[in-house]
Amino acid sequence: MATCLVTGGAGFLGSHLCDELLRRGNRVICVDNLETGSLANIHHIRVPEFRFLQADIVEPYFVDEPVDMVYHLASPASPIDYLRLPLHTLKVGSHGTHHTLGLAKAHRARFLIASTSEVYGDPQVHPQPESYWGHVNPIGPRGVYDEAKRYAEALTMAYHRQQGVDTAIIRIFNTYGTRMRPNDGRAIPTFLRQALSRKPITVFGEGKQTRSFTYVDDLIAGMIALAESGYHQPVNIGNPDEFTLLELAQTVIELTGSESEIVFEALPTDDPQVRQPNIDLAKEILGWAPTVGLREGLQRTLDESGVEMLVGASR
Repeated sequence: MATCLVTGGAGFLGSHLCDELLRRGNRVICVDNLETGSLANIHHIRVPEFRFLQADIVEPYFVDEPVDMVYHLASPASPIDYLRLPLHTLKVGSHGTHHTLGLAKAHRARFLIASTSEVYGDPQVHPQPESYWGHVNPIGPRGVYDEAKRYAEALTMAYHRQQGVDTAIIRIFNTYGTRMRPNDGRAIPTFLRQALSRKPITVFGEGKQTRSFTYVDDLIAGMIALAESGYHQPVNIGNPDEFTLLELAQTVIELTGSESEIVFEALPTDDPQVRQPNIDLAKEILGWAPTVGLREGLQRTLDESGVEMLVGASR
């Protein structure tokens, strides 16, 4: 039985990862400071193979048992969170990644960092391959998140090259599913909450900007496949099916049967105009590709979350 440490394990992605690792027969240590994560996401896990450690990884932390694999997911990830916590976001990317890499080194564990498609910024290459270096505004409001992740990638590779840590880097594209926070500011939970509450659905700009949405089960499968590979360079994990935000809003209205109207608001600063992963590398080295389309994934999210859960935070 391998022991896996998951930072940010009480968050949306982290809790799903904990579930799947346990299902596959691993022991899991979940580390979270509960700033954006929630005990509600892991309250259903009541097995002896699971341990919760409340800690802020910006400060040094220690684990008093052997660890075989470290999944470093901790970070504010939505615009609402990283704009509210700009310094903490930068510190999680720097101090938190440094401390967690040090823990992986001490335990001789493989280390996977959850990076993001945001390292590409507002890309000038479309779709985005891992070889593209990005077009990021380091001093804009989104820079605290974008640059924290870019720095964390550089730090990860430095530990690999100089310290011999066995590392992996996953670049995550927009992901959705159950346990999203209804008010986290990202498109799918926002649109679902608005549609189910029969409030106007707010689309930024003209809604022509594109995104590629990955269902959470597909994302977790790709993450574990990368962790269990011997690969060290960044790998995109995302669904290459591309939709405009206006198309997403229309699909949400159709699936929910909502009478919500679509209203348009000003574009946020540095809002990317396109976002689509090139997943040729993931197919080649991991044999991975997404299996759940947008309509199916949205329907699963609705079926598994329930209306009250999706709209409750807005009341």
